[in-house]
Amino acid sequence: MRDTLVIIPTYNEIENIEPLTKAVLATSDSVDILIVDDNSPDGTGDKANQLQAAEPRFHVLHRTQKNGLGRAYIAGFRWALERNYEYIMEMDCDFSHDPKEIPNFRSKMEEGYHLVLGSRYIGGIRIMNWPLSRLMLSRGAGVYVQLITGMPFTDPTGGFKCFHRALLASYQLENVQANGYGFQIEMTHNAWMRGFQVGEIPIVFEDRQVGQSKMSGNIIYEALWVVWKLALKNGLRRKPRHASRD
Repeated sequence: MRDTLVIIPTYNEIENIEPLTKAVLATSDSVDILIVDDNSPDGTGDKANQLQAAEPRFHVLHRTQKNGLGRAYIAGFRWALERNYEYIMEMDCDFSHDPKEIPNFRSKMEEGYHLVLGSRYIGGIRIMNWPLSRLMLSRGAGVYVQLITGMPFTDPTGGFKCFHRALLASYQLENVQANGYGFQIEMTHNAWMRGFQVGEIPIVFEDRQVGQSKMSGNIIYEALWVVWKLALKNGLRRKPRHASRD
């Protein structure tokens, strides 16, 4: 039974899309892929169509313009909820997220979690090939989020995660405002504050080998203000109504 959908947003990932998606599908017969392409000028969308034609577990959703990671995921979530997937994953297309971790997410979800986060910081730093400045920015952002929101998670800005269908169905997706790292924080904070079970598993994160990073100053700025907005919206409450399991 194919009950897991891996959503992979793409924009100019022509060099990565075929090897990455083949590696994802090789992890389990229960896994499908949804590519959400934002009209990539390098032909990524056309390549996705070719791959879809040859593989029934490969699906493609085309969007007409590039308007943010969060909006791409929301489009993917809605597509998934219209179908019978129980586990819905987020994953980058640049090999920074190792497809071999997918079964570990599924195993953790089967323990009763509604959301599982892949953490680069459990038991030490699990990042390869990043400059010190980027590492400090990422780790500092995680600590910043923890201090302001009270969330106990070690990697709240990470983008390798798995949602249970029941959790995604409970969101009012039209009200999710953030789009970059802030989107990841907002989705996790929403689940945590409403008492859903949120857990973490350790992952190894490796910087992309080909293609260009989508990091920008606007993404960082958004994450800074989103944290305060979430905290103030909830009256600076530090704990959810029901404690999350570790």
